[in-house]
Amino acid sequence: MSTPRIAIAGAGIGGLTCARVLQLHGFDDVTVFERESSPDARQQGGTIDLHADSGQEAVRAAGLFEQWRALARFEGQEQRKVDHVTAALVEHEPAEGDFRPEIDRGQLRGLLLDSLAPDTVAWGLGAASARPGEITFLDGSTDRFDLVIGADGAWSRVRGAVSPAQPHYTGVLFVEIRHDHDEALLELTGQGTMVADGDGLMIWSQRNSGDQIRAYACMRAREDWRPSHAELLDLYAGWHPSLTAFLDGEPIHRPLYSLPVPHTWEHTPGVTLLGDAAHLQPPLGVGANLAMQDAAELALAIAEHGVRDGVPAYESVMLPRAVSFAERTNPALLKMVPERPIRV
Repeated sequence: MSTPRIAIAGAGIGGLTCARVLQLHGFDDVTVFERESSPDARQQGGTIDLHADSGQEAVRAAGLFEQWRALARFEGQEQRKVDHVTAALVEHEPAEGDFRPEIDRGQLRGLLLDSLAPDTVAWGLGAASARPGEITFLDGSTDRFDLVIGADGAWSRVRGAVSPAQPHYTGVLFVEIRHDHDEALLELTGQGTMVADGDGLMIWSQRNSGDQIRAYACMRAREDWRPSHAELLDLYAGWHPSLTAFLDGEPIHRPLYSLPVPHTWEHTPGVTLLGDAAHLQPPLGVGANLAMQDAAELALAIAEHGVRDGVPAYESVMLPRAVSFAERTNPALLKMVPERPIRV
């Protein structure tokens, strides 16, 4: 009996984890379809913390735990909070244990890519739409599979095969600014994450590998507002200069989106979703972990029960878990970044 033909839309960490675990269990007809032209077509985002009870378990299932540990930054678990007016340290959580060490998303993705069989990923061939057991690609071609897995993120093209839901704007805007080897900002950030908040605004900075920093100005704002550096400085007037220094640089506009809560669907043979395609939530430390947990559990369920019975078994666990997290993370985001008297 031949192994099932499985298509995974999206070569993010969720899709690649699923492909890796499937291949470890003897599924050799697995293809990951990715619209980007190569692994290096764009930067892969900042640092992510892998939790011991979810993301790390997925890395174990993928047989990559020791390789991940060699790259993980355990010191990145440090958390710092400073006063927005004085920049004085007001809360400090030192890096202890190994529950949620950090790793750059690009490093983790590279580890997963290198673990796959040659030619598993079809670069430059993204999904335009899907139906159960079928993908129509951006070039107009169509192909059939025993299972189509949508791991294609927030704006998933596969999601429409099981659900009409579309992401909605949360009302919260992150403006990202990147810094390279800035000693003052590195010292203020510490080894992990630093946050300062006040007057309905927040600055959040994270150390990445190689002494890189990604900082985020967080606020309630119009979805289409694209602030200049001068506008950001005006908005953060009264903040300590060492904190507004995080705003110096090229701003990258990142409005935050979420899927409706609860987001569920009736099981549809031949297609399923994982990660942000299934349960897009605010970036509060659970998204990447849930995507990898979804991916490993889906692959293991298929390995144990086959495609027909494994997919509904996976969905019966994944969907309630995703709803539970979404019911907490969406209100938490709005509490973290409260409404201001004057909204930009």
